[in-house]
Order: sequence, then structure tokens, then C-alpha cells
Amino acid sequence: MNNLLELSGVHTHIGAYHILHGVDLAVPKGQLTMLLGRNGAGKTTTLRTIMGLWHASQGTVRFADKDITQMQTPQIAALGMAYVPENMGIFSDLTVKENMLLAARGAKNAAQMDDARLKWIFKLFPAVEKFWNHPAGKLSGGQKQMLAVSRAIVEPRELLIVDEPSKGLAPAIINNMIDAFDELKRSGVTILLVEQNINFAQRLGDSVAVMDNGRVVHSGSMAAFSADAQLQQSLLGLAL
Repeated sequence: MNNLLELSGVHTHIGAYHILHGVDLAVPKGQLTMLLGRNGAGKTTTLRTIMGLWHASQGTVRFADKDITQMQTPQIAALGMAYVPENMGIFSDLTVKENMLLAARGAKNAAQMDDARLKWIFKLFPAVEKFWNHPAGKLSGGQKQMLAVSRAIVEPRELLIVDEPSKGLAPAIINNMIDAFDELKRSGVTILLVEQNINFAQRLGDSVAVMDNGRVVHSGSMAAFSADAQLQQSLLGLAL
């Protein structure tokens, strides 16, 4: 299988703390891979290490057959990777439009943004169009999450990495988010999602990797994992 992203034996230290203990992770091209695990298992550290926000002290990170282990974050992003952190990183004082424009590196003003792409994003996330001229800080949690994802895809990306997109969202918004990620996947984007919402994971995931204590302890198809209640119980302490 053609993997767009591969981590091999990745260790990450943050100060005196050894967080990742030899992570092996493969993200197949064109699929949606779910990264699951209990709190503190190392999921967010894995994402931050992929993006170069923290650097692996050992092991390699490869993206599209390129070794990116020691690259800086802007270089990694320029290769076609976008990251939506758990805190979303929205600029509250700027309007929705200004937030989007900041992410559209090819455009100097709103008129230069790709109109067809914006229309596609507005179809995925109508709230982004509705609140286009509003300060982003005034949006609800769900609307901010939609803006964060929209900002990440305002330019074509090969890989979209999202940390807990459904956290704190109402069920109706979660369903909207699932539809949007489904549509993104159909458009050819490869997606890596960290998620605690198991329904979300089951409905969207093609493949799954489960982390515990700083390493990947299980990987395989989401369908097989969903069907194995015993495995879920032993790895996550819950049944799907």
C-alpha cells in the first residue's frame, strides 16, 4: 500500500520528559487514518512531531518519500501539509475573511483568493460564508472549528492533520463535520485525525492506529477494529 506519511521508531523528548517511545505509524495515501488512545498516550505529541513543532530525538518521519524529520515547520507546511491543532489557533480579533486570507499564501487580498475553492469550502461549511465579515472571536465553538478546518484547506493540501475536531461540539455539528471530512476524503485529501469521539472515528476511519504510553500498540483497518469489542476494551477501556 502506498503510504503518504510514515513514522519509523520515532522518539520525542520535551525537556526532561521522554514522551514518544518508538512510534511506528503509516498513513495510507487517499485514506482517513484515525489515531486513537487514552488521554496522555502521546497522540498530540505525535502530531506536533510530524509538523516539526517538536523534533524527534530518534527515528524518522517521511512524507511523500521525503525525510522531513529535522525540517522546520514552514518547510513542512510548504510540502502540502496542514495542521489544525486542538486549540484551533483562530485569530479572534480578525474577521473570518482575514483569518482565511492569512492562510491563503498565494493571495495578497480577498479578491485574489481562489473563488471556486472558496465556493467549495462554503458548501462544506456554510457558517464560514455566513459570518465572513464577523470577528472570528464571536463565533461559537463549532463555527470556530469549521473556520479552522476551512483555513487549513483554503489552498490544496495533500495531507490534513486534525487534533480532536469533534471536541465539545453538539451532535448536529459533529454530523456536519463528518460529512465535510467525507467530502474532503472523496476530493483526494489524505487525512490523519486524532479523535476521542468513537462514533466519529467509526463513521469516518478507513484505518486506525491506537496509541498507549508513547507508542502505537495496534494498527489495522477501522472496520476490523470496530467489530472487535474485546480489542477495543483492552486498548481503550471502552467498547465502541
